[in-house]
Amino acid sequence: MKILVSAKRVTDPDARIRLKADLTGIEAEGLEFKMNPFCENAIEEALRLRDTHGGEIIAFSVGTDDATTEVRRALAMGADRGILVEALSEELDSSLVARIAAKIAADEGVDMVILGKQAVDGDSNQVAQICAELLDWGHATFASHPGGLAGMQGDEPGIEVLDGAARVTREVDGGIEVIETDFPAVFSADLRLNEPRLPTLPNIMKSKRKPLDVRTPGDMGVDTALLVKTVKYANPPERQAGIKVGSVEELMDKLVNEAKVL
Repeated sequence: MKILVSAKRVTDPDARIRLKADLTGIEAEGLEFKMNPFCENAIEEALRLRDTHGGEIIAFSVGTDDATTEVRRALAMGADRGILVEALSEELDSSLVARIAAKIAADEGVDMVILGKQAVDGDSNQVAQICAELLDWGHATFASHPGGLAGMQGDEPGIEVLDGAARVTREVDGGIEVIETDFPAVFSADLRLNEPRLPTLPNIMKSKRKPLDVRTPGDMGVDTALLVKTVKYANPPERQAGIKVGSVEELMDKLVNEAKVL
């Protein structure tokens, strides 16, 4: 079984984000980056599937040379080899990333693609669905652990491999849904799918010797046209200062007539 997984580089969600003066993007100087948490779940699930059924895991990322760090982390977690597709973040949208992922999946002849449900920077939640459409493969998004993270017991899989197909437990608004799809297929991982392992020091040292292929969209023959254009960024409105009221009646008056929340 051959599995393609994502290892996206994102801004640290706990970091304070500052915009450039011209509002064309975020100020990257001094900003911390890390692997997208949803991608860590995708990699962990791929590792569990490989450990059970055998095969190979290919981790990929799309971004600048700095994204090598995230691919190497995936290799340190246990992926077998990595692919970095070099591109500037300003040159990317969900459709282009999906086209790149689909091209890698087709060229490598993988059995499944497991991506993070969404990236914590853009929160678009689009790449897995577009990738499946481009490949004309079945897909299941929001793959989750049957018991949920809090009730996780044993090795119950969120993605269970059957004879030529997969059974997937996924989170939906109404609760839990279980579906089956034939291989090859595309999946996206939710945070409650598993608990990602931490790379050990020996595996970190081994990851430096694992193969990492560097490509560009042009080398791969991928159309780089963007379907989404970001016009500008904007800071959220500043929080208004609170006020004190002298009575319940005054509070109710302000809630009804000023805030208009009642």
